[in-house]
Amino acid sequence: MSRTGDLIQALAFAAAKHRDQRRKDVCASPYINHPIQLVDVLCNEAGVEDINVLRGAILHDTVEDTETTADELTQHFGQQICEIVLEVSDDANLCKADRKQEQINHAATLSDEAKLVKLADKICNLRDVADNPPAGWGIERRQEYFDWALAVIDGLRGIHPVLESIFDQAYARRPGQEEPGQPE
Repeated sequence: MSRTGDLIQALAFAAAKHRDQRRKDVCASPYINHPIQLVDVLCNEAGVEDINVLRGAILHDTVEDTETTADELTQHFGQQICEIVLEVSDDANLCKADRKQEQINHAATLSDEAKLVKLADKICNLRDVADNPPAGWGIERRQEYFDWALAVIDGLRGIHPVLESIFDQAYARRPGQEEPGQPE
């Protein structure tokens, strides 16, 4: 299969797995838009061409947020893709606070491929929280999310200066950071 075919195969799989899911924004955007945004950031903004990273980005939430198993990912996409996805997946057995702390604790230990996916994920999430926040998230909750995302990314810096710069640009939009006199 070609590189393009490999990417389309991952996209079709992710679209099927996320078909009934929506983002938490007010518009309830289709969830599949999120993994597509990751690939767009990686490929078109940061110049990442590694097909395994791009496939991992498309599939990054399938194990964590759907009924997809590691065995299923391995069967369809191979062990390397499965490992990337598992590295960026939270442990569902932990409470939310512990899952968030684990992301901070383990950021430095991720493979290079998983670090790129994690960076793109946080970039897209910060942009979403800035532009289209989850319903009911006030400024304090959005600020906390930005600060936590920064703590995660600070643990993996040095992997890709362009992606890190894109993250820093997204972080600069932290709610409450606006210029004086600018509306939120």
